[in-house]
Amino acid sequence: MGPRTTEDFLDLGYTTIEDLRGEDPEAMYERLMQLRGRYIDRCQLYVFRCAVYYAGDGRDPEKLKWWNWKVK
Repeated sequence: MGPRTTEDFLDLGYTTIEDLRGEDPEAMYERLMQLRGRYIDRCQLYVFRCAVYYAGDGRDPEKLKWWNWKVK
């Protein structure tokens, strides 16, 4: 994840990995679009899903790749 994603997390109020534990990635994605006032590519939702998984002690190497969180 890069500086832009870090900015998104900070703007949403998440300053630590622990802050993400138990959060709802879909709600985070919706809040980010409201905050930015525009549509955000769904890839950001996949990044949020991955981050919340990781924060919940998820360690499956395949699930630590954000692109594997896309709903097919």
